[in-house]
Amino acid sequence: MILKLNKLAIELPLPDEPDPDGAAAVQELLGGRFGEMSTFMNYTFQSFNFRGAEDAKPYFDLISNISAEEYGHVELVSTAVNAMLTGASDQSEVNGDVGTPLADAKSARLSHHYIVSGQAALVANSLGQPWQGDYVFNSGDLVLDLLHNFFLECGARAHKIRVYEMTDHPSARQMIGYLLVRGGVHQLAYAKALEQLTGVEVPKMLDIPQIPNDKFPETRQWQEKGLHRILYRFSPDAYEDAGQVWTGQHPIEGDELEFVDGPPEGAPRPELPAEPAIGVPGFHPGEIGELAAKLMARTR
Repeated sequence: MILKLNKLAIELPLPDEPDPDGAAAVQELLGGRFGEMSTFMNYTFQSFNFRGAEDAKPYFDLISNISAEEYGHVELVSTAVNAMLTGASDQSEVNGDVGTPLADAKSARLSHHYIVSGQAALVANSLGQPWQGDYVFNSGDLVLDLLHNFFLECGARAHKIRVYEMTDHPSARQMIGYLLVRGGVHQLAYAKALEQLTGVEVPKMLDIPQIPNDKFPETRQWQEKGLHRILYRFSPDAYEDAGQVWTGQHPIEGDELEFVDGPPEGAPRPELPAEPAIGVPGFHPGEIGELAAKLMARTR
């Protein structure tokens, strides 16, 4: 079972200006082959299907912990896409007449955002193609799965850096800066697991691509807090043996690695305003407030 907390991993404010074409690029980090849906579902199914877990418990615990964190990363990228789309339709034409408040959406790079999802994130890549279940790799061979996971994190890192270079929208860059740091933890965790199992010094391959995190201003606040060397335990009473893999020093920074009980502190989710041009959420905000007040009154 997954315990869902009504928080984001980090604070992600809603900026004043939208960037719908940037949001289309960020979709790759959500629903692309190397996006967060892929990391989440790969590790989740590997943990579901893990055989001989008691004999290889530290590695089962490691994959299970990381899969839980990736669930929150799916939400974080989705929220960044939503922040970049907020205010992207023309509100000035919404005054009783239908008009053409979505005229600009015809030339948007991903008009699916307006037509299909109500100006919100899609389970799709930057071309609007749906995320696919065959992106999940689960061979049953532990070393092969860990090797794939290391490769997957490296590909995800490359895509994050490229998308970072496509948009300077604050929501996107805040999100990417954080995920570059956390993805680096997952890269290293799988590298250390492979080193323990095979004797091959996989951590020497970090970083892939060979661009240090501190080259990106948005990563520095997380590095200074030590998030590059922390592996979280996403359970109150399980997965404690992941700490047997996550030991020693960070191969780049030289700092001692930490295994921390519990998830990150988190931050409140931003409140997404209504988008009346596309009929979202479909009621006038005042009407929704009245309905909610009536429902609350019934429970008292």
